[in-house]
Amino acid sequence: MSQYVISLDQGTTSSRAIAFDKRGNIVASAQEEFPQIYPELGWVEHNPQDIWQSQIKVTKDVMREVGGPEKVSSLGITNQRETTVIWEKASGKPIYNAIVWQDRRTADFCDELKQRGLENTIREKTGLVIDAYFSASKIRWILNAIPGAMEKAQKGELGFGTMDCWLLWNLTGGKVHSTDATNASRTMLYNIHNHSWDDELLEIFDIPKSILPEVQPSNAIFGKTSQEDLGASITIAGIAGDQHAALFGQMCLDPGSVKNTYGTGCFLMMNTGSKPIQSGNNLVTTIGWQIDKETTYALEGSIFVAGALIQWLRDELCIIDHADETEVMANAVSDNGGVYIVPAFVGLGAPYWDQYARGSILGLTRGANKNHIVRAALEAIAFQSYDVIRAMNQDSGIPISSLKVDGGATKNDLLLQIQSNLLDATVIRPQILETTALGAAYFSGLATGFWSGIDEIKAFWKEDRLFTPSIKKEDKETLLTNWKKAVRHSQGWLKDE
Repeated sequence: MSQYVISLDQGTTSSRAIAFDKRGNIVASAQEEFPQIYPELGWVEHNPQDIWQSQIKVTKDVMREVGGPEKVSSLGITNQRETTVIWEKASGKPIYNAIVWQDRRTADFCDELKQRGLENTIREKTGLVIDAYFSASKIRWILNAIPGAMEKAQKGELGFGTMDCWLLWNLTGGKVHSTDATNASRTMLYNIHNHSWDDELLEIFDIPKSILPEVQPSNAIFGKTSQEDLGASITIAGIAGDQHAALFGQMCLDPGSVKNTYGTGCFLMMNTGSKPIQSGNNLVTTIGWQIDKETTYALEGSIFVAGALIQWLRDELCIIDHADETEVMANAVSDNGGVYIVPAFVGLGAPYWDQYARGSILGLTRGANKNHIVRAALEAIAFQSYDVIRAMNQDSGIPISSLKVDGGATKNDLLLQIQSNLLDATVIRPQILETTALGAAYFSGLATGFWSGIDEIKAFWKEDRLFTPSIKKEDKETLLTNWKKAVRHSQGWLKDE
């Protein structure tokens, strides 16, 4: 009897597989990191075959741990969004490395689009701001950079996909070229109002429609795995981009409910219900999820560097050996000692959208030490999240009294306390932090009948700990004033004077 749903959680730095039981509890998991590729300054790539091999390995590991494929009801997929791969349909081989969401190589082209006055057209159709972050300019770059690619695309010989689509293609032995509405909504080619690939946008980016996948609801049944890879034909059901899956996994089902996922980046998302809200504060409007034919929309603010800042402290500055050390070190000092970090390694995301900002450490004095730098790093993650929440407040008109949080960094109690202090709101950490994988499992299990409906899975969500504000108003205002000053100094760094 099938007892489990396995989520394939394909992230920016690793691929994971997590098995959930009927109560939404984790029963097995496996994780495999893969290399990050930096060919030039501001370029970030992944080898798509590394992603496929790492994902299939952890899936097999988890399947073995739960007792074999016969115990698995279905596989769900959640993924790093916007990351772009194009492959030959006949051979299944990529024509170039996957260009990662963090990559900035198309920033100049995005500026050209703005100069052509296309911002309103693109925002009205897609809900997105013009930025190199999204998939469309990456697709265009690959088709123009690889000899013969555009001609092959026009003949229908190439396929484009985000990572969910790439995994689905491989899992089904090249039989299924599909994605879901959440991932489609992040390409800058998908009209989120009429739910179709947009011909005007395809013309703007000079992208042949034939390379695009079919778009289905997040709870669709997409196909079955080929016998060759997993040794069994298992239903693949439920796909959603990682942040959308986390919003659903956190059971943010009511308009105005907000979650923040602290991963490589930070991604805040607010459920806005059945109608999209156009942002006046540089947030993006996106599809939260689509169940059958019913669409839930969301406002989102994307912060490019969060957990990646802690990795940088470990791998580049070498002042920590493990992320767990940051809480002890930051608590070793009473405050940040006047030190502020703006982690704009690949520019600034919402609400600034500054492609030319770069990272900085400000306020250093002779007395500043590594503990102050570590504390400043934790505060930087919370400051960036504060900026987005404030913008969401203004756009939605809904005061935010609580924030649900998830992701690896939320194990850090000090970070969540700092976040609560800055927001003057309750921060709620759930018992299950892997809400991205959980959301994908829910979409998958709802599609197959593993769970009877949303009312059943709502009962599974449980709180672990609440964090409430504990800071003087004047101290908070000083922190925020200095943060804004630090951001101003980092903005436009790469632009000519």
